[in-house]
Amino acid sequence: QVQLVESGGGLVQPGGSLRLSCAASGLFFNIYTMGWYRQAQGKSRELVAAITSGGSTNYADSVKGRFTISRDNAKNTVYLQMNTLEPEDTAVYYCNVKQFGLDYWGQGTQVTVSS
Repeated sequence: QVQLVESGGGLVQPGGSLRLSCAASGLFFNIYTMGWYRQAQGKSRELVAAITSGGSTNYADSVKGRFTISRDNAKNTVYLQMNTLEPEDTAVYYCNVKQFGLDYWGQGTQVTVSS
């Protein structure tokens, strides 16, 4: 079955950087659009960034110019490079893939931006 495992979260000061990774298994990774979502406490889950099988990307307005999504098809892994982090970026970050109309999620990784 599809399995997504995120890693790379942690505590960082404002202005700092983190790189999240999501290792996927149980699917033909190369053909799927992969996404990163986040959910802050008390708020709805929101799309942060997505990357298609062809490498096209889109970003939430709040992270444009600061975050970069990428993928390594040889490693079945999608990344989220997060720079110039702000306290408002504090959330649990989830990896997502949609397969046959179903959403699959990882367990999430906590990102906390605080001084």
